[in-house]
Amino acid sequence: MAQRRLEGLQRVLGVNALFSTAYGNVGSSIYYALGLVASLALGLTPVVFLLTGFIFYLTAATYAEATAMYPEAGGSSSFARHAFNEFWSFFAAWGQMLNYVITIAISAFFVPHYIGGLFWEPLRSSPADIFFGIGVIVVLCAINVFGAKESAGINIFLAVTDFLTQLLLVIVGLVLVFSPDTLINNVQLGVAPTWRDFLVAIPVGMIAYTGIETISNMAEEAKDEAKTIPAAIKRVVIAVFAIYALLPAIALSALPVKCVDGKCQTLLGLSEADGGYAGDPILGVVKQLDLGALQSAAEIYVGILAATILFIAANAGIIGVSRLVYSMGLHRQLPDQLRQLHPKFGTPWVGIILFGGLACVALIPGQAEFLGNMYAFGAMLSFTIAHAAVVAMRLKDPDRNRPYRGPGTIKFAGKRLPTFAVVGGLATGLAWLTVTLLHLDVAAAGFIWLTLGVGVYWLYRRSQGLDLTTTVKLHVAAPVVDHEAEYDSVLVAYEGGVFVSETMATAVKVAARRKRAIYVLVTIPVPNTSPIDASMPEQEAAAQSVVEQAKLLGGRQVSGRWEKVRVGQSGRRIVDEARELQATAIVLALPRRSPGQSLFGKTLETVLAARPCRVIIESPAASTTTLPTSVTQRTHTTEEPDAQE
Repeated sequence: MAQRRLEGLQRVLGVNALFSTAYGNVGSSIYYALGLVASLALGLTPVVFLLTGFIFYLTAATYAEATAMYPEAGGSSSFARHAFNEFWSFFAAWGQMLNYVITIAISAFFVPHYIGGLFWEPLRSSPADIFFGIGVIVVLCAINVFGAKESAGINIFLAVTDFLTQLLLVIVGLVLVFSPDTLINNVQLGVAPTWRDFLVAIPVGMIAYTGIETISNMAEEAKDEAKTIPAAIKRVVIAVFAIYALLPAIALSALPVKCVDGKCQTLLGLSEADGGYAGDPILGVVKQLDLGALQSAAEIYVGILAATILFIAANAGIIGVSRLVYSMGLHRQLPDQLRQLHPKFGTPWVGIILFGGLACVALIPGQAEFLGNMYAFGAMLSFTIAHAAVVAMRLKDPDRNRPYRGPGTIKFAGKRLPTFAVVGGLATGLAWLTVTLLHLDVAAAGFIWLTLGVGVYWLYRRSQGLDLTTTVKLHVAAPVVDHEAEYDSVLVAYEGGVFVSETMATAVKVAARRKRAIYVLVTIPVPNTSPIDASMPEQEAAAQSVVEQAKLLGGRQVSGRWEKVRVGQSGRRIVDEARELQATAIVLALPRRSPGQSLFGKTLETVLAARPCRVIIESPAASTTTLPTSVTQRTHTTEEPDAQE
């Protein structure tokens, strides 16, 4: 499938950039999740965060494996498309949309609570917090409609500052207030908390991990994505565990559970109207520290940082909405009008305003607990679909190369199932059932949301003459230019460990004008007498050398990997890779011709016979080989007429 456009994403993000951006989203949720969980779990709040942290680890492994296989934006929606069909892709995407709407609402709602805790007390209660939160959403929607760009540098700086601040708070808390005896005395099993509240707290606790899909949504901007994406996800898991395993314990030591007349509560989960810190729990913890002359400065610093991080998190939710609306429109899951770009600002303004408005509506009741439960409803649904998709992909294509594999396998009915996805799917599925069955208002709102989405999807697909399951992607019309087409991505294929510089030079020229992504695939043929994963150190080293030489010649726009295939299957693998990447050109070297061999050789013949896009063949001994018209020009396309070159 080929397409041309004048602007595109560059693969320039490394592990540190991916980690920082993801932690900036995940780390923000502790500023409100701690109070929401503590109001239910009381003294068992640290246990809840440990349990949800384990579920987060399993979910992160699922996202790492699936995103490394399909490095494209979309998260669980993309996984469902590859594992099932377009309907389930839409269903997952619609669940994600609910997550984004609630993320916008809940982040904006808690901004005034932290500001009010420092400067103006009325902001910590209704209706001032509601009006202020709606104002935050309106401002952010306007900024995103007008097309103001994110500052990656500022986001990374804030994420690092946030992590270091939370780490410092943990260290200081361990020294000044941490008390194992207090934590033990906080718990009265079955009473404080009740088992019902404890079970409900688990899915609510998952809102502490808002943003796990961030790395997946940046997959198309990641360089050497097969390695950087799993590495970044691992770092996020480690960092989150380091903070969330200890910070709740410190918070419950500083603000312990107290029982009066048979009613147990902690100021950590008590509303501001009752003198608690449910709206600004981290600031409440800081206020309990005896820091002497630094106390006032520490409170102001943490309060302003928290408000800023939450503001950025709400903005990230709006950016997520805009990207998801645009992607769903391109895949014909939602009416095209929602993804239409503003004629002046070039932003999907209709989608931003519509879903930003829904976030304002969700915020109006001023019920933080309801918002938390609604997020749990949407998130657990999306996570469960993601886990199921990974299990399905393991069953459908068990021998497919997976740059990253999650831990463990289970043998069931003669099949090898991924342990992390099976256990994670059961955990998130049960969490979804819990929050649905124990909160009828959440169940009603959630099912109305899902029914509305499915109804719109069915009506729209029917109006377009499409069924519910076939993937049909709309390509944006590109302006006609007087120079050769500039490609979004170029696949450079090598067989074996011989590097041909001319092929890279040609690929660089094709992608040079706007620095399009170049992906290098080196195939290593494995004889049928050996296992496909047989150790071949010399060939593997040579193939890795080819990838490194390509990166050296092409610069940061180049990424790639080597892969083992059966003898004679290199051509088919190259074609499959081109389709998966949606590459718009394949560049190969003309092999040395042996006596009795055809002009192109088996690999090239296979690529030319099944080519999904333009094929450019480079002769190492001369300039580009003169080829028949059917080779040098694209003849197979699934684009609409307005996307042709």
